[in-house]
Amino acid sequence: MFITLCVLSCLMLLTTLAPHLPGKHWLIRVWEFPRLQQLVIMVVQIAGWIWSWPHHTTALGFCIALSLACLYQLMWVLPYTPLWRSQVKQVVSSQDQDTLSILTSNVYTPNDNIAALIKLIEDLNPDMVITLESDSKWQKGLEPLHSAYPHRMACPLDNLYGMHLYSKVPFDSNQLLYRVEQDVPSFQVFIRINQQPVRVEFLHPKPPSPTENETATPRDKELTQVGRELADQALPYIVTGDLNDVAWSPTTREFRKLANAKDPRIGRGFFNTFHAHYPIARWPLDHVFHSEHFDLVDIKRLGDIGSDHFPLYVKLVLRPASTDAAN
Repeated sequence: MFITLCVLSCLMLLTTLAPHLPGKHWLIRVWEFPRLQQLVIMVVQIAGWIWSWPHHTTALGFCIALSLACLYQLMWVLPYTPLWRSQVKQVVSSQDQDTLSILTSNVYTPNDNIAALIKLIEDLNPDMVITLESDSKWQKGLEPLHSAYPHRMACPLDNLYGMHLYSKVPFDSNQLLYRVEQDVPSFQVFIRINQQPVRVEFLHPKPPSPTENETATPRDKELTQVGRELADQALPYIVTGDLNDVAWSPTTREFRKLANAKDPRIGRGFFNTFHAHYPIARWPLDHVFHSEHFDLVDIKRLGDIGSDHFPLYVKLVLRPASTDAAN
């Protein structure tokens, strides 16, 4: 028991410090993800050391070290709980012409449960639907949406990075971009909400992992590039997609800082979208960020559609001042 507790405690302390090691290798950066899980494990370990206190003089040292590590991990995840002040005001909006609702869904290419996603879309009736990891099979299966969503973009790929966009809102302009990697697309569209031009970015960079990119460099580069682009323009904007990064990571924080982006999850909850099949190993990989021009009407994680991700739904409202400024 003593040796096991020592080894596990040392492991937790090491993985808490690991993200600060130099380099972007996935073995380092992966420890930015499970901060909440590490926090829970360390609380259990502290209880174990308190129980063994009378028998081992090292217990006090481990209790102190683990308590400090718990406080450090808490610093990262606490903003994504109701204990924190919300960053985006929630409102009740009856003016649909000022709102935009988006359903973001990483469908998982091998998943065949296309009907489940169509049912969600029919129930929620979002203005825009973005599918990630969608290939030609998904493109064909989602054709029933075409009549309700006449404005579309398609990039069917078999490499887990295909994308499809379905929109009720007309595009002023739209682009398929390959910002960093030649096999990783993103969509950029310009639309209007009550005559106000709005920029919307749909992203899905590769994660640092043993089966994808060995390092986090391409993902970090794409998020930084988009953040700098948004910092240089004054239009209202929305960014959504599977960023393969957690909401509290240094990279996502840097993106938000560069773009002055707001996160409607802050002060409300984690909205963990991955992994749909493993409740104890979940974190927020699917995101929505927006400029200060918007308030929140609704945000929710949706039900299981057979993917390894849960879909994410958000409805935002453009503030009247933003509309007035355009007139």
